Amino acid sequence: MSTLRKILIALLVILVLLAGFGWYMTRGQTAELTMDQVSGTDPKLADPSPENFPTVGIADPVGWGADQVPAAAQGLAVTRFADGLDHPRVVYTLPNGDVLVALTNRPPASDPGGITGWFMRTFLDKAGAGDASPNQIVLLRDANGDGKADVKQVLRSDLSSPSGMAWRDGTLYVADHDALLAFKYQPGEMAISGTPEKLMDLPPAGNHWMRNIIISPDGKQIYVAVGSSSNIGENGMDKEEGRAAIWEYDIAKKRQRLYASGLRNPNGLAWSPMSGELWTTVNERDMLGGDLVPDYLTNVPVGAQYGWPWVYWGDTFDRRVEAPVPAYLTEYARKPEFALGPHVAALGLVFTQGGSMLGEKFSHGAIIARHGSWNRKPPSGYDVVYVAFDDLGNPVGKPVPLLTGFLEDGGKTHGRPTWVAWAGDGALLVSDDTAGIIWRVVAPGAAPAQAMKPLTGTSLPPRTELNGDSQAAFGPEDYARVEPVN
Repeated sequence: MSTLRKILIALLVILVLLAGFGWYMTRGQTAELTMDQVSGTDPKLADPSPENFPTVGIADPVGWGADQVPAAAQGLAVTRFADGLDHPRVVYTLPNGDVLVALTNRPPASDPGGITGWFMRTFLDKAGAGDASPNQIVLLRDANGDGKADVKQVLRSDLSSPSGMAWRDGTLYVADHDALLAFKYQPGEMAISGTPEKLMDLPPAGNHWMRNIIISPDGKQIYVAVGSSSNIGENGMDKEEGRAAIWEYDIAKKRQRLYASGLRNPNGLAWSPMSGELWTTVNERDMLGGDLVPDYLTNVPVGAQYGWPWVYWGDTFDRRVEAPVPAYLTEYARKPEFALGPHVAALGLVFTQGGSMLGEKFSHGAIIARHGSWNRKPPSGYDVVYVAFDDLGNPVGKPVPLLTGFLEDGGKTHGRPTWVAWAGDGALLVSDDTAGIIWRVVAPGAAPAQAMKPLTGTSLPPRTELNGDSQAAFGPEDYARVEPVN
């Protein structure tokens, strides 16, 4: 046998082995529970099924045809507010109605190491996550009021994977992946000029690089969401310092403090119009099977700890975690309020508000963009959902599809919904990062929604004795004190 023939046979064997290895690595596990079973206030938690190699189910982005739009819930209509954008993610509406969009992607070398990093580099690039970041903030303006942006202007293009934006009193705050910045800016200006003031450093890059922000209702604090750099702290908890957390920055005092922790990857931030509480969406851990762990929507009191990486959904231990467990963790770790389903990649979040134009059916709750799974079979997410809230400010029921049709059969996706925001006219804006589109959703002919009524009432009285039963210290009349404003 000639040397050349031997080489060719060896190459063929290697190719067959690689093909077999690739098939084995990507076949993964199949989820057994329905999405209704693993969402809501009491999701079913399956037995964990740890994976040495992650289940991979990346949908191949194919874009939208010129006349194609997502499927809207009954009574809603969807149109293109803007298109031709380079990876639009966070959307923010200024007081004058101008819409700011962060054109952004992950910074270089932001993936974790090891097998998880290899999978992310190999497969997430397929979904557009490996493209170079445009690093721009773009202004979109609907000057003639026809529901479509007719002005598109780049305001700033020297940022570093920008995401969160917020404006107050002549200052535009922007979160790069590694810093919170402040720019002098007035609504209507067609450029963000000048040198920014760095307010605080942020843990850079990592597995989760987006840094969303929100300003407190009184304008005194900024809250910054920072995701973990790993799945379960597998690279060492020293690499997670300052991560998996929400930070609070005091604008007047120019200093920060850790506000809440144990949140693997917090993203959307919003103030409840009913309770005044801060709420967030959180992406939970991977590689425990298709039915675990549910991403979630929850309120975030100051000092809250949600257990990552040691526990999930309040008190369920993740036995894969090697880092020492903090003392009494399950005694103070909070259980999330509402499960959004495993691996859905919940990102943008808004509460309904006075003047929103989605009709009565979608007028009293929260709206969440679910970016879509990369490691679940069948895929989950790839939609925008509505979560109803009761009159006491609590989420109820199951997520209700509001915008679907992003995912096709056969492993293809037209786009991936990323962020949600209210336009000045009450329409819902949805960014679609892989398709480069901002969608506009309204209920034609619907009256503007009424604002959700804030809760009022006196505080519960302080406990005067320790008797082992926390509920026994209060009577039924105390629990009935908080009620909606009439």
